[in-house]
Amino acid sequence: MKKIIIFIMTGLMIAALTGCATTSVTRTATDEVIDLSGRWNDSDARLTAEVLISDVLSRPWLLNFVEEEGAKPVVIIGSLRNKSSEHIDLLPLVKSFEMELINSGKVRFVADKEARAEVRDEKTDQQSNASEDTATRLADETGADFMLQGVITTTTDAIDGKKVVLYQTNMELVNLHTNEISWLGGHQIKKVVEQSKAGW
Repeated sequence: MKKIIIFIMTGLMIAALTGCATTSVTRTATDEVIDLSGRWNDSDARLTAEVLISDVLSRPWLLNFVEEEGAKPVVIIGSLRNKSSEHIDLLPLVKSFEMELINSGKVRFVADKEARAEVRDEKTDQQSNASEDTATRLADETGADFMLQGVITTTTDAIDGKKVVLYQTNMELVNLHTNEISWLGGHQIKKVVEQSKAGW
């Protein structure tokens, strides 16, 4: 009987301690680099986009195009593939690329395939439902001159609860008129991650 009472009391104490758990939230600057797990995160996406877009916009292809065509080039984001060893949500990186390109004022930018499909549906709907003088014309889109595409890979070295992960983002700018590669760029992020016990 005494053992049963001790067992019940122990269970009640564990339940009470578990029920007293609290949550603490601290706000921080959105541009502050915080690494908790050592995995790819929002800071990596932002920094990678800043470095690569700054590089691509400073290269000769841009000035050459403006001098030859007398206008800013039109750019579109193509495929960005994740060939790394972990799951990476590529949308924040793609959106960071778009933001850096558009806000630079040095190029014109057109929406990606998915966004264009939605816009085309709206235009088609307008042909039947909007007044003739306000309906957006079909086949009146701006074509892209260049496509930016790339891949993310990782190289990992690990031993005794410590690992080094190198994230390599390689991008290329393809001239859509000639299929020539007008620019190649890369950015690396290296992280040293230590755990108290080996987990990989």
